[in-house]
Amino acid sequence: MKILLIYPEFPETFWSFTRALKFISKKSAIPPLGLLTVASMLPNDWELTLIDMNVNQLKKTSLEGVDYVFISAMSVQRQSALDVIEICIREGVKVVAGGPLFTTSYTEFPGVDHFVLNEAEVTLPEFLFDLANGNPRQIYTTDSWADVAETPMPDLKLLKIKKYASMSLQYSRGCPFNCDFCDITLLYGRKVRIKKTEQVIAELENLYHLGWRENVFFVDDNFIGNRQILKNEALPAVADWMKKRKYPFSFNTQASINIADDDELMRLMVDAGFEKVFIGIETPNEESLAECSKIQNKGRDMVSCIKKIQHSGMEVQGGFIVGFDSDPETIFDDQIRFIQKSGIVTAMVGLLEALKGTDLYWRLDRENRLLGEETGDNTDCSINFIPKMDLKELVEGYKRIVSTIYSPKYYYFRIRDFLKEYKPQGPDRKFFRFKPVHFLTIIKTTLFLGLIGKERLYYWKLMLWTLFRHPGYFPLATTLAIYGFHHRKISEQYIAG
Repeated sequence: MKILLIYPEFPETFWSFTRALKFISKKSAIPPLGLLTVASMLPNDWELTLIDMNVNQLKKTSLEGVDYVFISAMSVQRQSALDVIEICIREGVKVVAGGPLFTTSYTEFPGVDHFVLNEAEVTLPEFLFDLANGNPRQIYTTDSWADVAETPMPDLKLLKIKKYASMSLQYSRGCPFNCDFCDITLLYGRKVRIKKTEQVIAELENLYHLGWRENVFFVDDNFIGNRQILKNEALPAVADWMKKRKYPFSFNTQASINIADDDELMRLMVDAGFEKVFIGIETPNEESLAECSKIQNKGRDMVSCIKKIQHSGMEVQGGFIVGFDSDPETIFDDQIRFIQKSGIVTAMVGLLEALKGTDLYWRLDRENRLLGEETGDNTDCSINFIPKMDLKELVEGYKRIVSTIYSPKYYYFRIRDFLKEYKPQGPDRKFFRFKPVHFLTIIKTTLFLGLIGKERLYYWKLMLWTLFRHPGYFPLATTLAIYGFHHRKISEQYIAG
């Protein structure tokens, strides 16, 4: 078999970091970990090629001689996935589809020959068995959860590794919480399933031997879902490996706000090399937290929790949402004040979306408030249900939040406020290794931000303040300035649209 694995293109969004990547001469933020893991499950004698359309262009010649195209995608990649399927149909190449987009919406893709849905560890072997026997079905699905302790190592050799800003690694699947707007428990369940510590170390070792020396993103939707094993086994082992290898990587991940309740956990994460953690803050409004069952955020001083995490040595990146039924008219100003007070520099604010199959989706369906399918991009000023607040007021309020928090005055205030309070506690790692490509990054940053950018006055104030007060933070300050440029440009694009 000659197999072409295709990862569709991401549109330009807050999450794509497209404009930030240009400063560091990278093509994509992270690789398609799901497809790479599927590749490791395919027969050894099959010929495999990967086209990540965020890195490589899909050409007509790419499909020559191909027996099957395997495609995986998230909802934000829907249009690109449809385009790929149409090309395959036109060229007479059969398509096998899986991943989050197809698992929740496979009926919307009639041109696909075979759907391998849910977790591939369970459904892919059934498809491969039937294919070998000449009678593959169209749909393979399951109610069972995979044992990730048996999940093979992703086939990273298929990647053009230098084209990515970060590599990815998965430690666990599932989340113990059940926020009504989130589809993670729908896709991966509430029972947290974890890989063996030896698997994690083996994947790190593989990255090391491939020559990778930059960031690694632990893609877990809630990295701290099983704190006991994480603290007793995984983190100490990773810290020991990092020390022996002279700290070749930095790590970031996603977690719930209750990470702030466990000082030992935060210390172990920092010791292991974690520098950033993304947390779903959502809203400072208690009624809205109750409405969406975000119980882990209720009844706590979230600003204090955020400051505590950042004092531990990890930068907090935050997700925020407006559009809940319980949101008051003041929510837009409330969100701005909270974000500025918290010192969260990378604050991803989105309009609420009803993702297919979630508790929110079914509630709005019962209330006859659904308007259609979600775009998968909750920052594009679209909404797929009838909100309680006047729609125009909601969209205009949302636009005001993002235009404010990513204006140079507000954004650079948060960078400086964060750097004043940031207190790295880990061992003396030397993550920032100066390379020739960094000269180009400095030139681009100086040109676009320091000379012609509308943020140039704030940029130079920050750079000079950092050099004189906290020179060790200069690479971090530069990175955050680049992020801000990307987010401002995207927000301006959405607002203008």
